[in-house]
Amino acid sequence: MDAETKDQLRLKFYTVAFHLNAVILLAALTAMALFFAPEPYRLPVVLVMVLLVVYLAITFRRKYHETKAWLNEHADEEKGNKKPP
Repeated sequence: MDAETKDQLRLKFYTVAFHLNAVILLAALTAMALFFAPEPYRLPVVLVMVLLVVYLAITFRRKYHETKAWLNEHADEEKGNKKPP
């Protein structure tokens, strides 16, 4: 890989890693909110946080597969044996 492609890979990896960390942290905070949030706000807060975790997990999965496909494409180009679609 050339330097520009490595920089692109590094940025894509950091983005996906940050996204995954956000999903994990928010899921943990959701579990904590279930026990420690004040009673009148407990259910709405937990429901909003669960919806946010689900949304972030879906977008993470999409971004992960895009990054994986990009990496496979660039790895094939480097080896010189591009696979047919």
